[in-house]
Amino acid sequence: MFNNTQRDTSRDTRKFPSASDRDATIREILFAVYTALEEKGYNPVSQIVGYILSEDPAYITSHRNARGLIAKLDRDELLDALARFYFSELSENSEK
Repeated sequence: MFNNTQRDTSRDTRKFPSASDRDATIREILFAVYTALEEKGYNPVSQIVGYILSEDPAYITSHRNARGLIAKLDRDELLDALARFYFSELSENSEK
C-alpha cells in the first residue's frame, strides 16, 4: 500500500510526445553535438555526415557527452528531420 509521501501514478494520464516535441529534441541534440564538435576543432557538418552514413560513433566526439546524445537518435529519424528542415527552408526561401 502507499504511505502519505508516495503517490499512485498508475492512473495519471501520460502525454504521447508529438512530432514537434520530437523535432525540438532532435534540434537540441544536433545543436549540442555540433557545438561540441566545433569546440574540439572538427568540421561539424563533415563529422555528422560521416556518422549518418556509417553509424560509426567514432565520428562524434565524446566531449560534452556528444556521442551519448547522438546515440539517443535513430538514424532514420535524424535523416527525416534533417530532410524536412532542409526542404521547409527551401520552400520558405522560394516564396520570398
